[in-house]
Amino acid sequence: MLRKIVDLRCKNNYQLKTIQMMERLTPQEENVMLLVWQLKECAIKDVVDQMEEPKPPYTTVASIFKNLESKRYLEKRRFGNVKVYKPLISEAAYKRHFLSGVVKSYFDNSYKELVSFFAKEQKITREELAEIIRLIEKNQK
Repeated sequence: MLRKIVDLRCKNNYQLKTIQMMERLTPQEENVMLLVWQLKECAIKDVVDQMEEPKPPYTTVASIFKNLESKRYLEKRRFGNVKVYKPLISEAAYKRHFLSGVVKSYFDNSYKELVSFFAKEQKITREELAEIIRLIEKNQK
């Protein structure tokens, strides 16, 4: 299987290592990554503490961290007995990559079709559409 190599930058502009094409995350992995992105740098316990009740066992979260590290979403450093993790892929890069895939696969590579779908399904309000138009116009200046 051929894998594309990409270079990404995080919001705080630190250079990331060259990584392989992003693998899709499981819902549990995405939930953990959302907390890691929010915390920026953390230990496993920090993420467990942020989770809603009922909290999963620490060992379950530790396994998810191990998977995320092997998928190259997280980088681990040791400080004494504590393992500290930080994201290798920004939340924005992850969203951009997978949303592009959804648009390509389900909406004929058209963001207009995506927005039209949500409008027809009444999943987007007139106010939200107006805000989207304002953002587009602002970015075109």
